[in-house]
Amino acid sequence: MEPITTAAGKEPPVPYWRLSSFYFWYFALLGVLSPYWALYFQSEGFSAEQIGLLLGTMMGTKVVAPNLWAWLSEQSGKPLRILRLGVFLALLCFSVMLWPLSFTLALLVIIGYSFFVNAILPQLEAITLHFLSDKPQRYSQIRLWGSVGFLIAVVVVGYWFESQPLKTLPVIACFMLGVAWLCSLFIPAISDQHKSRARLPFASLIRQRGIIAFLISGLLMQVAHGSYYSFFSIHLSEVGYSNHAIGWMWALGVIAEVLIFTVIHRWLPRYGVKELMLTSLILAAIRWWVIGWHADSWFWLCAAQLLHAFTFGVFHSACIEGLRQFFGSERQARGQALYVAFCYGVGGASGSWVAGFLWAEHGAHSVFGVATVVSLVAVFVVALWYPGTKKAT
Repeated sequence: MEPITTAAGKEPPVPYWRLSSFYFWYFALLGVLSPYWALYFQSEGFSAEQIGLLLGTMMGTKVVAPNLWAWLSEQSGKPLRILRLGVFLALLCFSVMLWPLSFTLALLVIIGYSFFVNAILPQLEAITLHFLSDKPQRYSQIRLWGSVGFLIAVVVVGYWFESQPLKTLPVIACFMLGVAWLCSLFIPAISDQHKSRARLPFASLIRQRGIIAFLISGLLMQVAHGSYYSFFSIHLSEVGYSNHAIGWMWALGVIAEVLIFTVIHRWLPRYGVKELMLTSLILAAIRWWVIGWHADSWFWLCAAQLLHAFTFGVFHSACIEGLRQFFGSERQARGQALYVAFCYGVGGASGSWVAGFLWAEHGAHSVFGVATVVSLVAVFVVALWYPGTKKAT
């Protein structure tokens, strides 16, 4: 891996491994939850509608929580303190899952856990970009360790659940959160961020056509992903895949993601954000169609999972670069929070809720068919309304 250096060739004060270790354990947690949340709730006796509501509610808290935490971070000038607090309180809430819960109690726990866990990622991304300073395209070299953590977790846990019950999932998740909190204690603090020098008010900034198109396309991408994250594992299980095979299918997508993160820092200076987003959205439409209609074929399912390199890896990297260019260092935490709240919160929750009802009534074809159409709509949004931004330097 190429070292992160300044233009003069000297090492900047980038806490590479401290940031990378937190990314590793944070996304290892997602590697435990994303593939097996739905199966866990199913094993607890919840219906498809209830599963969709639980997972959709978890995404729905992103509508409010990230913006509140970003405001607190901006007022306090202590984003790292907000990050640590979020991890610790998320752990406390999630620990309640160690006991059997009714649907109502599970919903309350999900709301509490999600509210606090949503304090983490926008602060982490802003802190990372702060340390990277004038080399933001190197972000992917740190972020890839999150993908490595996700990959290892999803494979190991897949084999674990072949011999152990799904009810052990909360124990594993609590362990991941605990280690992530310990890692956060080793990240050095950054300078106070509350003295903003932004020249344009935030409300005026987000009314620009380019930012509106950017956010709408991100929202539509996450609406489509809501189907994937909520019902991909159940879909494969019903087709006949074992738990460890499902784990490997998730892992294959993350392997492709890790590989793309090793080269995307070379693509960002060469291609624009708009071009990378368009490519990713077109491939996303193809991916959802293949998953919906050809999941019984190992070949086509593997091909679809390899497209995760673009539908997540390239798209996410392009969005992070777009956010950096749109919001600058002074507004980065709020920009990240808006992106998470609107795209992952509204988009992810809507996608999960709709998928839950479609799955119960019509099954996989309707769920992934809608995801395909939504991705194609996003293609036109970007192509027609997004003016593009300058290439990364």
